[in-house]
Amino acid sequence: MTQPRYKELYEKEIIPAMQEKFAYKNKHQMPKLDKVVINMGVTEATQDRKAVENAANDLSLIAGQKPVITRAKKSNASFKIREDMALGCKVTLRGERMYEFLDRFITIALPRVRDFRGINGKSFDGRGNYAVGITEHIIFPEIEFDKVDKIRGMDIVICTTAETNEEAKELLRGFKFPFKN
Repeated sequence: MTQPRYKELYEKEIIPAMQEKFAYKNKHQMPKLDKVVINMGVTEATQDRKAVENAANDLSLIAGQKPVITRAKKSNASFKIREDMALGCKVTLRGERMYEFLDRFITIALPRVRDFRGINGKSFDGRGNYAVGITEHIIFPEIEFDKVDKIRGMDIVICTTAETNEEAKELLRGFKFPFKN
């Protein structure tokens, strides 16, 4: 089986460039991608129980893996939420699936966003992890627009082993992330 394109890119181009820039003493200091977490909150889940199932089906098409249904920990009367009520779904991608997803996200999905001018380069958490929010999940080619019941947003968190935001940003730049400026 062939290796994912982005894994090959990491090993052949990104590692040497990062070693040159940050002068790492050994290969284990190199920051690498740890996991990608995709979360889809379903606001209409309080009225329609089928909405979470539809969101989970869409997310499984996008990620290529079955998502976990997220549930409410506490009841909240003002939001009409009861304890253990299904509110959304999430999926954690690692290894080959992670690289395949990032490749599709950066090269196919992001250019399909309307009025796209790049993603915010300041959405790092201080520990080398990057989060980006998408308002329409239909930008992914796996989703058939005609079969979608409702357009939903999603959060995509890219976790790296980088110590600082600067290292993480340089790593993601190597993966051709389209940062603004």
